[in-house]
Parts: sequence; structure tokens; C-alpha cells
Amino acid sequence: MSNLWKTKSLSQLLRTAEDSEKGLRRTLSASSLVALGIGAIIGAGLFSLTGIAAADNAGPAVVYSFILAALGCAFAGLCYAEFASMIPVAGSAYTYSYATMGEFIAWIIGWDLVLEYALGAATVAASWSQYVAKFLLTFGIEIPNALLHGPWDETPGMLNLPAIMIVCLLSLLLIKGTKESALINNVLVILKVTVVLVFIVLGWGFINPDNHSPFIPVNEGEQLVSQGSMGFFDFFQSDYFGQYGWSGILRGAGVVFFAFIGFDAVSTAAQEAKNPQKGMPIGIIGSLVVCTILYVLFSYVLTGLENYVNFRGDASPVTTAFARTGYTFINSALTIAIIAGYTSVMLVMLMGQSRVFYSMSVDGLLPKFFSDLHKKSQTPWKTNIIFMIFVSLFAGFVPVSDLGHMVSIGTLFAFSLVCIGVIVMRKTNPDAVRGFRVPLVPLVPILGVIICVTLMIGLPGESWERLAIWLALGFVIYFLYGRKHSKVNNPD
Repeated sequence: MSNLWKTKSLSQLLRTAEDSEKGLRRTLSASSLVALGIGAIIGAGLFSLTGIAAADNAGPAVVYSFILAALGCAFAGLCYAEFASMIPVAGSAYTYSYATMGEFIAWIIGWDLVLEYALGAATVAASWSQYVAKFLLTFGIEIPNALLHGPWDETPGMLNLPAIMIVCLLSLLLIKGTKESALINNVLVILKVTVVLVFIVLGWGFINPDNHSPFIPVNEGEQLVSQGSMGFFDFFQSDYFGQYGWSGILRGAGVVFFAFIGFDAVSTAAQEAKNPQKGMPIGIIGSLVVCTILYVLFSYVLTGLENYVNFRGDASPVTTAFARTGYTFINSALTIAIIAGYTSVMLVMLMGQSRVFYSMSVDGLLPKFFSDLHKKSQTPWKTNIIFMIFVSLFAGFVPVSDLGHMVSIGTLFAFSLVCIGVIVMRKTNPDAVRGFRVPLVPLVPILGVIICVTLMIGLPGESWERLAIWLALGFVIYFLYGRKHSKVNNPD
């Protein structure tokens, strides 16, 4: 029987990278890594889920939700930075888990990352279609409502056709071998950051103070608890929990946490960094700091321009709120920039999930089918096709808010394991060369786990149920196939 907890040694990881990925060149500077992180982070989480979290959970206090989510990301980001500087190998959290906690945990994290990237791409695609529809409408081209919404959306339709189309087109581009160069990514980052800055600067002068009052909307359940009319655990299990108030801020943080995922994508570029020991920590932490500042200011202006209740069911709150400024002539430019930004995020996520599945297949945990490369383009084209179908179906039929919840809980789970991994690696490999060291270990990793788990608790129960179903499916595949074909447990 295979050893579920057998790990890959650092020397084995580095040797595998040298043998199998000689084509990767170290071309990314620290500034390029920061740009890569910002490019992967700023997307649907900011432009769409901010409005949803404000309307359904936190109101204007979604600002506090962003700060709480950023705090959890900061602790996890420090842990990612240590791993990336110590193990400059592609594979991100999957690789780190294999080196610290063994094959079974690595499988769980890899399977979880696939959920994160695949459903993340679906979430962005669902929002992308709404902005495309609004943009086309300015030219008199109207897409029927039935083709813009799935049957379970708040405004029901047949399917989200544009979302399905963009996922298929980008997947086909990835199969063909199209890659974003650092220059193109930097241009897109400048474009997206410009959009956010224009929104903040121009929108600030049109903030209506009445929209920020009360800043933390009242939660009736919290009032009942404070009056002694309801027990805390009864409140926790009631419909009051997460509907405004401080519990709404907590749940809102779990929702907008999706806006921060992407900084872990920086760690997948560790093997292409010029100086990973210094560049990776700068890229990971730098992109988090920049995005947090922008997110807090953006959400404050957004909820000041438009009353938060009006964002309910609105997948494109940015243009809705910006209409209050009177700068309608800029709306088209904003929409184009948002669409371009969404497209780059989808491309990164679709590429990321195929890379994780490819790595798991190379390790023998999945059939060789998933690591077969196209003869001409040298891309894992079969994996791209499978996930093109999977992601497009979710993008076309599942509501964007549900997708965001599913991605958030999967990412929080992955971050928790990475934080634990730092503690384990300090014990098992105390003398390993680390270009960056997390300060105050084990305090910082433990705080990261606590915050991530707390945010997970704040998410709806349905998110836990869906995560459990996904992991259960993963367990079945691992025990029926993965452990029997693992190359670590079954060396040639």
C-alpha cells in the first residue's frame, strides 16, 4: 500500500524542474512579478462581487470586509513568499504541500486549486458577459435577456451565451499556444489600474453621504442577541447571520475574498523569476498592498455613489454607480478597459488550472491523458478541452454570486494549508536556504489559519456542502487511481 504522507524532497523537486521544464527562462523582474499579481487579482471580484457583498451582506461597511479579507491574505501571502523563495518551482501550493505534508494533502490542495481556478474563470466569464452586453447596447445591439442569464439567476433566462463563448475562445487560444508576454500583461495592468483610479478620483466628488448612513446597516439578529432575546448559536444558525451588521461584514469578507485570489498565481511563475529569492516576496506582498489600497478606496466610492440596496442582482455595478457622476462619455472607455481586464484574468485562471492538472498527471496522480502535450503547440490540449466544457457550463448556468462563494471557500482552504505548511517545513527542514523568512513563526501562520477559517465559517452553508462534495469526488479518484499510480510511491 502506498504511503499517503510520503513527501517530495527539496532536491527531488528542483531536479524534476530542471529535467522537465528546461524551456522556462528566468525573465521576470520583481516589478514584472508585481504587475503579474495585480493583473491576476483585479477582476470580477472587484468590479462585480463588491456590489453583491454590499447589497446582500455588509452595506457600505464592505470597506471593512475588504480590510479583513486583506489581513487574511497578508498572513497567507507571507507564507507563500517563504515557499516561493525556498522552492522556486512551478506548481504553487500543490508543490509546497507535496514537500511538507505529503502526497495525500498535496492531492487535496491540487484538487482544490482546480476548483479555484476553474470556477474563478467561470465567475469572471459570467460578469464579463454583462459588461459586453452593456457595451454592445451603446451601438444599438441588444442581446436577449434569455441569453444573458442562466435559469437560476435572480433574473432567470436560458443560458449565459457570451460567457460560454469567451471561455471556449480563450481555451482554444491556450490550446493553440498563445501566451501573454510580460509587456502585454503590463499594458493590461496599467489599463485596469487606470480604470480604478479614474473611478475613484472622478467619483469621489459625487459621493452622497446619505448612502453611507448608516455605514454598518443594522442586523436585527445581533440586536436580539445583545438584548438577550436570542442565543449566540441560535443567531449563528439563523437567517439573520450575515445579513448586515458585524456578521454581515464577516460574511462579506468571505465573499470579497475572491477579489484577492490571484496573488498565488505569482508563485506559479517562481521558475521564471530572475531572482526568485528576492523577486517572489516583492511580487506577492507588493501586489497585495497595491490592490488592498485600491479596493478600500474603490468600495468606499462605489457605495457612496449609489445606495447599496440597488446593487442587488446587478452584475455590473461599476457602470451603474458611475452614471451618477454625469461623466457618461467615459462609460464606454471604462467598460472596454474592464472587459480587457476580465479577459486577461480568465486567461490566467484557465492556464493555471490546466497547469495544476498537468503537474498532478506528471506525478502519476492522474492519468497520463491529462499531461499529453500537443505535438505542435506543446500545450496540455486534452486538459484544456475538458475544462473548456466544464468551465463553460458553470459560466453559462450558475449564478455569479454562487460561483464566487465556491471559489472563496476553496481558496481559503488552500491558504490555510499553505500557512500550516510553513510551520511543518520549519520543523522538518530548518536548515533549508530561504530567500525570505516569515517573521514570528508560528504566530503569523497560525493567525493566517485562524482568519482564513473564520472567513470560511462566515460563508453560506451551501458553500461548505459544495466543497465537501468536490473533495469527496477527489477522494474517490485518488483512492481508486492516484495512490496506485503515484510516481513518488511507485518509483521506476
